[in-house]
Amino acid sequence: MNDKVKIVGICGSLREGSYTRMALAIALRGAGEHGAETQLIDLRDYQLVFCDGGDSDDVPREVSRLCNEVKRAQGIILATPEYHGGYSGVLKNALDLMGFDEFEGKMIGLLGVSGGGMGGGGALAGLRNVGRALHAWVVPEQVAIANVDAVFDEATGACRDSDVEQRLKSLGQQVAKFSSLHNSEHAREFLRLWEGAPANPGGEDR
Repeated sequence: MNDKVKIVGICGSLREGSYTRMALAIALRGAGEHGAETQLIDLRDYQLVFCDGGDSDDVPREVSRLCNEVKRAQGIILATPEYHGGYSGVLKNALDLMGFDEFEGKMIGLLGVSGGGMGGGGALAGLRNVGRALHAWVVPEQVAIANVDAVFDEATGACRDSDVEQRLKSLGQQVAKFSSLHNSEHAREFLRLWEGAPANPGGEDR
């Protein structure tokens, strides 16, 4: 990768021994193998207030810390357990405390886990809507893991399923790859030249 990018993964689970966190760590490992700098954002480490929808210049320190860390990233992986067909409340609150400054124009990868057989599809659908609303690019690759307690070793965090492990790494690699291409000076220069090019006279009626 020519342009080193930063990829953050936001873990939407507060549970000790979280399978979501285990899966996210593997996805970030894939991004790292593709040359990206990575950071796992564990929301247990932030004393976040509840979003009240108000506009205030007095942003709590912990909210500002979260926002600044996400702003510095070129790519984001959102990871969540599925609760009642949607993504977790703690992730919802964290996303509500952020906005366009943190997400617009960035690459987002999605990861959902479920204790049942549905695999987090409902949670991922909700997060895709969030990505669109914040004008982010949601990469085609996504990972939904069903019956997650059978996939990971709770004591060690090891993935027992090599196919799932490869899918998780591929998710991280794709976020890193597209983030790098999007961040590339060559790509930006190409877009500037393309937008400034004169109209093709061959397309005119004669």
